[in-house]
Amino acid sequence: MELMISTFTLAIAAAISIIIAQAIDKVSVNYISMIIGIIIGLIPFLNQQIASFDSEIFMELIVAPLLFFEGQKTRIHNVGRRIKEIIGLTIIMVLLALIVSGFSIHLLADVSLPLAFIIGSISTPTDATASEAVTNGLRMPRRVTSALKAESLFNDASGIILLNMSLLWFANGYINYGQTIQDFCISSIGGAILGFAVAWVIIIFRQTLVRSRFNSLNAQNLIYILTPLALYALAEHLHVSGIIAVVVAGLLHNAESQQSLLLNSRQVHMSQDLQNLISDIFNSMVFIILGLMMVRISRNKLFNGDLAKWIIVGIIVYLANLLVRYLYGRLIIRYDRRESIVFSLGGIHGAVTLALALTISVDFLGSQSYNLVIMSEAVLIILSMLVPTIVFQFILPHNVSDEEAHIVMDKIRSEMVKRALIAVHKMYLPQRVKRHVIYTLLNQKRVVKTREYMRVLLKTIDQPNLSKSEQYLQRLAFFRAFAIEREYLEMIGQKEGKYRTYILNLYNDVLLAESLIIEPEDE
Repeated sequence: MELMISTFTLAIAAAISIIIAQAIDKVSVNYISMIIGIIIGLIPFLNQQIASFDSEIFMELIVAPLLFFEGQKTRIHNVGRRIKEIIGLTIIMVLLALIVSGFSIHLLADVSLPLAFIIGSISTPTDATASEAVTNGLRMPRRVTSALKAESLFNDASGIILLNMSLLWFANGYINYGQTIQDFCISSIGGAILGFAVAWVIIIFRQTLVRSRFNSLNAQNLIYILTPLALYALAEHLHVSGIIAVVVAGLLHNAESQQSLLLNSRQVHMSQDLQNLISDIFNSMVFIILGLMMVRISRNKLFNGDLAKWIIVGIIVYLANLLVRYLYGRLIIRYDRRESIVFSLGGIHGAVTLALALTISVDFLGSQSYNLVIMSEAVLIILSMLVPTIVFQFILPHNVSDEEAHIVMDKIRSEMVKRALIAVHKMYLPQRVKRHVIYTLLNQKRVVKTREYMRVLLKTIDQPNLSKSEQYLQRLAFFRAFAIEREYLEMIGQKEGKYRTYILNLYNDVLLAESLIIEPEDE
């Protein structure tokens, strides 16, 4: 019951943050979610509704699906083509970042070396979803975008292995290099093999179902949603990287969906909708939890001298990572200066950094060291989002703003519906059918007020269904109207290149509406 109430509270909070982000489109939903998390933490009643943080549940139920879906957005061919670069980013650069940040924290903030390396190892994973939120509305260099995405998919395993090494160093007083290298190889390679094998079996099973009379869209969706959860649990049980396993499975599912567009188009479309829905909600939940945890940890400790140290350590680890990333991009990848700056700032931290920080037991580190780790990583996460949000506005070219696009798209939508209405008026239709088609098209234009909509809704509750012949004529009218709308969008899309993404989204809406009209009405 406690888990259910916590999940419900977080889901409602995530929905609220997403709605607010739509209203304030210049502010990333991540910031809004964090603020809502802080508000929940400051209100005792709401704070009590959310259970104590459990890192295992967080990793399996939230992080694993997020990384699975992120992997599914990436073509496996692109990963294979960039494998040397990925190894460099997720092993060599990560190790350099750990060494520089660890020694910097030790020397500049007077933190013991094992604890400094614990903080440094937690700071290595980056978050592709958080990066997208920061760069929304901006044009990133293509090479840098590909590198950041590939890095964020695979560097989580490196962070986990290095954290385990640092924790053993903290407990035993020495580093077991051989064991660390062995653990890394077993964890990463084993996770990749397991993820590929399990995903391959699942895909064969699902594709066999598609080609049989036993195929069920609902069953397919259930298998799809449960895949990252079951795979992560299995991988962790076998002591290999669950993170790598779900990412590799996501990559393989991308290849499957590319080959199934016409074979099982409904399944592919619904999978994409589920992917977007779950990713948005879970990503918002991550930053709500971050805001909440910051309040819970700092509630009684803001004025005892620890706050300054938390901030200093967070700044040090952030600057150390920036320096390593910039030099690696400039000297190893051979980016130009602007690309190197974007690459260094683009290493945004989010879900996995928070999860790794909270996997550590307070009893293991001691309360003072534990609070230092959690709060310095919180400072790192905030800086990694806040700094590029500001700097990128000055160094990256801007896409069309959402506000400008909405104005233009309202005009395009209005003209599109106007042309469809003219075509419907010219058709011979029974009056009742024509009224319904015209009213529905006006709804598409979004000019019908809520009060008018509710009045019509109440009026139609007792209205008899259309006859078979009327339903047929209504479908013909809609098909004609949608054909006119699509022709107009195709024409305007060739003229308005900078609004093409928005026009394609509107085109997709028209196609979806047409697919709903095709479905026969129940008697």
